[in-house]
Amino acid sequence: MLSELNIKNFAIIDQLQVQFTAGFNVLTGETGAGKSIILDAVQLLLGGRAEMSMIRAGAEKAELEAIFSLSKMMRKQLNPILLAEGLDDEDEQTLFLARELRQNGRNINRVNGRAVNLALLRQIAAPLIDVHGQGAHLSLLNPRTHLDLLDAYAQVENEKTAVAQETTNLNSVQRELAQLRRDERLLAQRQDMLTFQTEEIAAANLDIDEEDALRAERDRLANAEQLTRAASETVALLMEGGEETRAVTDILGDVERALTQLARYDESQRPLLETMQGVSFQLGEIATDSQNYLDNLEYNPSRLAYVEERLELINRLKRKYGDTIEEVLVVYEKGVEELERISGSSERVEKLSREADAYLHRLGKMMTTLSKKRHVAAKKLGKVVESELNDLRMAGTRFTVDFQIEDAPNGVYVGERQLSFDKTGFDQVEFMLSTNPGEPLKPMAKIASGGETARLMLALKSALTRADSTPTLIFDEIDQGIGGRVGDIVGRKLWRLTANEAHQVIVVTHLPQLAGYGDVHLYVSKQAVDGRTRTAVSILDKSARVDELAVMLGTADEHTRRAAESILSQAVAAKAGAGH
Repeated sequence: MLSELNIKNFAIIDQLQVQFTAGFNVLTGETGAGKSIILDAVQLLLGGRAEMSMIRAGAEKAELEAIFSLSKMMRKQLNPILLAEGLDDEDEQTLFLARELRQNGRNINRVNGRAVNLALLRQIAAPLIDVHGQGAHLSLLNPRTHLDLLDAYAQVENEKTAVAQETTNLNSVQRELAQLRRDERLLAQRQDMLTFQTEEIAAANLDIDEEDALRAERDRLANAEQLTRAASETVALLMEGGEETRAVTDILGDVERALTQLARYDESQRPLLETMQGVSFQLGEIATDSQNYLDNLEYNPSRLAYVEERLELINRLKRKYGDTIEEVLVVYEKGVEELERISGSSERVEKLSREADAYLHRLGKMMTTLSKKRHVAAKKLGKVVESELNDLRMAGTRFTVDFQIEDAPNGVYVGERQLSFDKTGFDQVEFMLSTNPGEPLKPMAKIASGGETARLMLALKSALTRADSTPTLIFDEIDQGIGGRVGDIVGRKLWRLTANEAHQVIVVTHLPQLAGYGDVHLYVSKQAVDGRTRTAVSILDKSARVDELAVMLGTADEHTRRAAESILSQAVAAKAGAGH
């Protein structure tokens, strides 16, 4: 609730501190004393438009500050914003809003002593106060608030939460689906390219180790004639010899026999014989291997052509896909994996399409159930509001809740139709009003004005008390055009809005019958000091309150004093009878 309001150098107010209490606060005073200025200050603290003419003449700046005591529910609502913006305070139960208007045109906005922009000030202040009166921002006249109020009245929070969650799930599916469909053309192009690459590499049937083997084979095939000549000469020298020379193996045989004789007579030379035997064996192996190589060596032009073509294929693939066969094969493996994902994306699109369609059908049923409950609650609300308006001398006024739906190609399924929707459902709701018999119903914001607006707000607030979480309600000019008898009814209804601390109510009034219901009576007066007008606010005790009510009735004589005492007594009795 609003606990304290401090105003300095604002309009005719030089310095003023107003303390409000929980319950029903009444402000009265003579015309021009500054009651409306106090409300102007409140609206500026809520983020209203500032003008330099509001600064008191001769002052450099105007300073406004409001102190709020926050309920547990309001702390829960505001704390995420305050924490996110670094505006939290050690005292979580108190919130400070301030504005400073300077002659140079600069405005400074503060929350808990820290400077903020105007948009953030408005965001934080919005749930704290509703000001109802001519020229004020009226939250109930904003059609965007009507659905939330109706839902709170209908007590469909569980259904609404379920619909919102299901809609969030659908949105997630639709976002992924839209992304896949946006990428569909690019994916098709990518698929064609990867298919060509993988098929080209797969057709080559590459082996990591084959390139070196092919190069060696190519060298052998290309030099087969020279290799044959060298191998033949090797075999001949080792095994056959020439016309004038003996074979190397034969000569070595003679050497081995001589060394055998030597070792027979001198054992110290046996190692030399063994070495010679090893050489003979190795030369024999060389001769055998050379003969085998020669036997297998052939000149095969077709095989050479194949090897060279194979090597060219490998080189071509390496130029396109990697420096080695291993890198080419890695490209192949990655291409196969990506193709599988692309193929899977098509299946994913089909799966997500089915999921989205199922969500739209399921949400259609859920939203239909929610809409039916809203329609039932809307009829009850209409009767309650009309009854309240009848008490407030607006008999014959009709109030109803208008429901609209729109077709949409991708909407939720309701019967044979697809309807536009959001997380609140498919209902578009607006409060409608007709203040005169025979007149058609029109949007509430286009009908009511002035005191009629204030009474309409009171009727709605009375009907929607449990639905409206705004802690402080301020009514200005609510008594315009009504008499004392209706004033008593209005006062009683305003007081009832404070039941169980549901709201703090602040009312500016000229009707004593209404003022009599105040839990605290604030008197606004003006004084001339040093040639300047100043505004003061005082809390009236019972005796002073009787005097003020008597003045409001006309003249402060014994007759009006007795009438004032009667008004207070009647209000006390009405409160006691209400069991508030």
